[in-house]
Amino acid sequence: MEVRIERIEDINAIFQVNVAAFGRKEEAILVDRLRDIESTFSFVAVEAKKVVGHIFYSPVEIEGQCSDNLFILGLAPMAVLPEHQRQGIGSLLIRYSLEECTGLGYKAVVVLGHPEFYSRFGFVPAKEKGLRCEYKVPDDVFMVLELENGTLENCIGTVKYRSEFREVE
Repeated sequence: MEVRIERIEDINAIFQVNVAAFGRKEEAILVDRLRDIESTFSFVAVEAKKVVGHIFYSPVEIEGQCSDNLFILGLAPMAVLPEHQRQGIGSLLIRYSLEECTGLGYKAVVVLGHPEFYSRFGFVPAKEKGLRCEYKVPDDVFMVLELENGTLENCIGTVKYRSEFREVE
């Protein structure tokens, strides 16, 4: 299994992975709309020359009281082909991509996801760090991971995703 940054020749396969994983096209279309925006990152898991998993990050903003030089990413979407799920591919994608994001100087990552899954990687409810989501979601599913300890000290506010996310229902 190889995990790497996406290549142009992966784009169609990434679209198909997202459609298969989510059972609809909205997340795949979202990735296509966000792909060329500055500070987005897209990684793939490849097995036997086939893209079997995908993870995507895009910049988010905090409306409220926070440091001006706080670079935070939103993890969304993450997808693995159904026949390859529950084999550790999602975990591999997360570990690899979080290391890359840390190396690029990002300070924190937010995610809307399953608490029992994401807590394994150190994500905690964002509410514990003074952050809330712009969308009406349960507190336990909106999570954050500080890539640098103490990054979110004295940070209070609402996390705002890019406008393209509002088109996904």
